[in-house]
Amino acid sequence: MQPDRDPSRVSWYVDDAYYRSLVENFADWQRDDRALADPALRDRCRALLEREARLLDQGRFEDWLAMYAPECLYWVPGTPGGGDPRREVALAFDDRRQLESRIFRVRTGYAWSQIPASRTVRLVTNVEVFGAGAPAVWMVRSNFLVNEFRAGQRGVWAGWCGHRLAERAGGLEILVKQVNLIDCDQSLHNPSIIF
Repeated sequence: MQPDRDPSRVSWYVDDAYYRSLVENFADWQRDDRALADPALRDRCRALLEREARLLDQGRFEDWLAMYAPECLYWVPGTPGGGDPRREVALAFDDRRQLESRIFRVRTGYAWSQIPASRTVRLVTNVEVFGAGAPAVWMVRSNFLVNEFRAGQRGVWAGWCGHRLAERAGGLEILVKQVNLIDCDQSLHNPSIIF
């Protein structure tokens, strides 16, 4: 791989075309006429989301990131329903390079917002799969609940996720994860966990 095309070093793929594609892919995709009824595909997608939740709960962040495509995005909009990240605030808008930096900071032991580290339990439910208008690419909607305990404090995070998944080398890979917190437009203090 050319150094200027290494997504862990350079955000070369996040450009105007990427933003346009992101907005297009995450607008109006949860329509009944796009819902897929294939139980085997739904089970595969649900298993992937459940594994993702388990890896995050176990603090296995490198294994979690390995579930993502090299040119991936983790997006937590600051407005209900997402929208256009070029025009709206995001609580997180992390490409591969930023996700690797986030994991590195946690691993140093000096990430003050994670001292002590959070203990979490994630629940994933209501998994639905939708056609994405491209071969071997799907949109998956799921509801989530994250119970967090850190430094004597308990917290609950709730919302729904939109995952854009692709079939790659016989497995599913996460292209984009959009986390839609139900209270994203309220004072959230310091959400320092990966949802």
